Amino acid sequence: MTLRIKIAAAVTAVALSLTLSPLAFAQDVLAKPAGDASPVFVVDTPSFLMQTMSANQFEIQSSELAKQKDQEDAINEAADMIIADHKAAGEKLDALLADHPAKPVNTPALSPKHQKMLDQLEAADGADFKALYLDMQVQAHMEAVALFRTYAGSGDDQTLVGFARETLPALETHLAHVTAIVHGEHR
Repeated sequence: MTLRIKIAAAVTAVALSLTLSPLAFAQDVLAKPAGDASPVFVVDTPSFLMQTMSANQFEIQSSELAKQKDQEDAINEAADMIIADHKAAGEKLDALLADHPAKPVNTPALSPKHQKMLDQLEAADGADFKALYLDMQVQAHMEAVALFRTYAGSGDDQTLVGFARETLPALETHLAHVTAIVHGEHR
């Protein structure tokens, strides 16, 4: 089985698991009356911020690791884009939260999930690293797109809703870019 087939199978498995199971970060799932266009999932502001900050740091740290461990042009190009965009998003979020009442008291570290993923990447080398990195990027960006899309549609803090809407296109671009690498469409 080639690396491309293994990666594509892993991406398909992640996509299938995300579509078949409820979102881990969803706070409320209520039956909606027919014709009600309000969101099914709602993410509260503290959950959005904690998940966003951890995911952002994971994306930056894992992509910096990719630049150290993988010399393939497509991987380095994706890593450069992810690092630049996530650093910019992190700076924008920090500026928005400077005097904001929703600002966490302590800046959160990586969540246990993201730390475990980063530890796995640090332990991997060669083709194993590449496959794992790409799989994790697809997974992380699918989750981020879902989180940001949900918060943009149902968030209770309009400043952060604006941030989610503004950041969402970059996350979608990252997902499309990494998925194209997985499927061998990026040269």
